[in-house]
Order: sequence, then C-alpha cells, then structure tokens
Amino acid sequence: MRLEGKRIAFGVTGSHCSLEEVLPQIRQLRDEGAEVTAVFSYSVQFTRTRFGSPEEWKQAFTEACGRPPITEIVEAEPIGPKHLFDAMVISPCTGNTLAKLANGINDTPVLMAAKAIVRNGGPVVLAISTNDALGNNAKNLGLLLNMKNIYFVPFGQDNPEEKPNSLVAAWDLLVDTLVAALAGRQLQPILVERARRAVR
Repeated sequence: MRLEGKRIAFGVTGSHCSLEEVLPQIRQLRDEGAEVTAVFSYSVQFTRTRFGSPEEWKQAFTEACGRPPITEIVEAEPIGPKHLFDAMVISPCTGNTLAKLANGINDTPVLMAAKAIVRNGGPVVLAISTNDALGNNAKNLGLLLNMKNIYFVPFGQDNPEEKPNSLVAAWDLLVDTLVAALAGRQLQPILVERARRAVR
C-alpha cells in the first residue's frame, strides 16, 4: 500500500456537482493505507443545492472517512503546530478556493488547513473543478502552478463547446498525484484529455 501510515486532510469545497464524483477517491486513499479526515468549506456545510443537502454530504463524507469532518477554522488551526497531517488534498477545489489560496486568504477551514500544511513543508494537492479556470481565474492557476508545495491532479476541459473556460481534474489520477507529491514530484502530464461532462 503506497500510503500506509500517511495522514491526509481532505478539503471539500463547493463545487457541489462534483461531490458525488469525489467520494470514491477517499475510499481509494484508504485502500492505499491512508488515514483520511475531511475538512469542509462553509459552502459545503451550509448550502443546500439540487445535488444534496449539507446534512447528506456530511453523513456521506463521515462514512467515507470513518470520522467526522473538520468544520471550523479553530479546529483547523492546530494542524500546523501539532503536525496533524502529512499532506492535504483539496477535491473538488473551486475557483473561489483557488483564488484565495493564490492570494494568501485563509477565511475557511479548508484554507486554514492548507496554510498549515504548507507551513510545515507538506504537499497540498489541488483537484480543480471550476468554470473560470481559463477565464478570470487563469492568473491564479498560473501562480499556483509555480508555487512551492502545491501540486495539481491533472486536469482538462470538461465541456469546451458549452463551457470553454472550465477545467476539471481527472479524479481517477488523484491517488497517483498524491503519491508523487509526497515524493516531491508533479505527476505528468498535467494537461490531459478529460471525459466530456454534460452541463447539469
């Protein structure tokens, strides 16, 4: 098992249409031996959408991880000084989270956790899902691609005809990306042809 004994913080942000696709990756991380704890953004905690309620998602991620998520900034703050995790995954990583991370804003539990991991020199793996990655957020994507300790799950356009600025991670490469990141490498190629996803 490639992640035996590794403690992974799993940040979950408000790309609500992607949450169902993300859950199996937690199970894969655990199958590789990792101990996984979800960290919820406020959007996931408090926004009811056609994709599910906050209560449903909290239950689903609690069951997938085998423990309840971190839901408050004050819960995330000790991650740094107590070295609670070896690495972090943010999946899905929204454009909002991408922009804040690129500009040093730490106003959600997910961002505070990411700050703590980077403080300790650990890797933060981003699995993006955002409609404006090639638009307003392109500059933030560029900044993070060149930032130390930040790694990306390979990504591609999910619907270039209807959403030409949208990029979504290839979820099935998340575990491989994390294994490479823990060894200090970015999994390549970072730009991949992704399966087309219908607008929902």
